[in-house]
Amino acid sequence: MQLGFFTRRFVTNQIKRMSKSTDSTKDKLIFAPNRYQYSKSSLHKEELEGKDPLLVFNDWFHEATEDPAIQSPESSTLSSARLPSGRVSSRLVLLKELDRRGFIIFTNLGTSKKAEDWKTNPYASLSFWWESLQRQVRVEGMIERLSREETEEYFQTRPRLSRIGAWASPQSTVIQNRKELEERVQSYKEKFGEDEPGFIPAPEFWGGIRIVPLEIEFWQGGQYRLHDRFSFRRDDLESNYQLVRLAP
Repeated sequence: MQLGFFTRRFVTNQIKRMSKSTDSTKDKLIFAPNRYQYSKSSLHKEELEGKDPLLVFNDWFHEATEDPAIQSPESSTLSSARLPSGRVSSRLVLLKELDRRGFIIFTNLGTSKKAEDWKTNPYASLSFWWESLQRQVRVEGMIERLSREETEEYFQTRPRLSRIGAWASPQSTVIQNRKELEERVQSYKEKFGEDEPGFIPAPEFWGGIRIVPLEIEFWQGGQYRLHDRFSFRRDDLESNYQLVRLAP
């Protein structure tokens, strides 16, 4: 079928626009950095069958904790997404608790971007990477908010100035400069006392979130990118997990 004059001109203009838009990709800033082969270990289904994935994670976490090459085994990438746009945001957080129900972090639940995401979409994911062990764990699940008692229990373990910082920072909102933040910190130091042993309660807008898993994937690096991947997955929070192997 032959194209008409106007159709041909439209197609030609679209091709030109695409060429212009890709000009900036010709000058690559980073390209194919050198990477070592994963050869430290392997993972077999028999090691995981019949086990509680939260307890498997607990074992892996303690192995990471005992590895001197891993400084922050509790560090994890937390991702959330806002609806209806579907736009995803990620940030590094610290795992503070693991119980028989899920993974617990603490954060600003009033102004943070993740809190805004969770107002429209109650799902979240975590990704742990322990490089020296060549291991990764991915978690996908639903969030639930901890009680004030649970939040307060953890909050009181934080250094005093970190508790003051939680009060002072309107997390993820725009501020004019560092001075504005420091002035807010100073005002709360005056309110609570910087060095006094007095009680500092957790702010109402600050609290704990438990990510209750729908899927937990255990990943062990393999040579030539032929990794061992096993996923414990379920359709809802009341169902039992099914263990499956995934292609790398």
